[in-house]
Amino acid sequence: MNSKNLQKRDLIQIYRNNGFSTEEASAEIDFAIELMCGISPKDLIMGIMPDPKDIEKLKKLIEIRTSTRQPIAQLLGHTFFMGQKFEVNENTLIPRPETELLVAKSVEVIKQHNLKQVLDIGTGCGCIACMIAKKTDAQVLGVDISNESLKISLNNAMHLDLMNRALFRKSDIFSKIRPEEKFDVIVSNPPYIPPFERENLQIEVKLYEPATALFTTDSLGIEFYKKIIPISKDYLNKGGFVLFELGINQACHVRKIFEENHFKDIEIFKDVTGIERVIKAQLD
Repeated sequence: MNSKNLQKRDLIQIYRNNGFSTEEASAEIDFAIELMCGISPKDLIMGIMPDPKDIEKLKKLIEIRTSTRQPIAQLLGHTFFMGQKFEVNENTLIPRPETELLVAKSVEVIKQHNLKQVLDIGTGCGCIACMIAKKTDAQVLGVDISNESLKISLNNAMHLDLMNRALFRKSDIFSKIRPEEKFDVIVSNPPYIPPFERENLQIEVKLYEPATALFTTDSLGIEFYKKIIPISKDYLNKGGFVLFELGINQACHVRKIFEENHFKDIEIFKDVTGIERVIKAQLD
């Protein structure tokens, strides 16, 4: 292919030759062009095209993507979440659209009750912490056990001009949270995939994303809800809230853990596909 005459259909064909659908190929190409060139899908429709040199770079990137199955976001080093660009790499979970519901419900609670202190457990690239800080007046502390993830989360907070609003600390759940530190909201998208489901996942996920951010050691995938909920009571202000992202068929199990620990007003929210994706509970 001559790079000067290279068209989107030629890039799509590279994907198709490697077993990808046309729809997935088109979406990834639009995503890559927007990140690499600042040209949106709407711009493309209007006839604004990337420079041929950029198209050639994109072709090489797509060849790597389709031959190795490494996620396009890792190859580009960035992704979009709630309309904002976030740095990601192999040490961070790539933010999913489903997690936007967790952020939206957290923001709703924070604004409704005028809450100020938030803890984000397992912050990863910091997307939850940063977007809560950006959309509310709250200060958010994001914690993670990975030094590499914390470097990325700090970079993202700096990029979004959220210094002193989104803070980060190395901590294994509550291990480095001081007893006197109290929060109005604790939020988390914890690992929730049981080990037996690993082989059913896409190659992109099981080979390239960090296992510690994805998998539990128990058969139901509720290991971290069991770890977080009982201890969260020691770090919540009176009437404080806990919100989690959930895996498929986990809502009833997590609801039970909340009930056993005397939380009230438990609500479960479905995502756009009808899956029970987010749970919210208030400390009694």
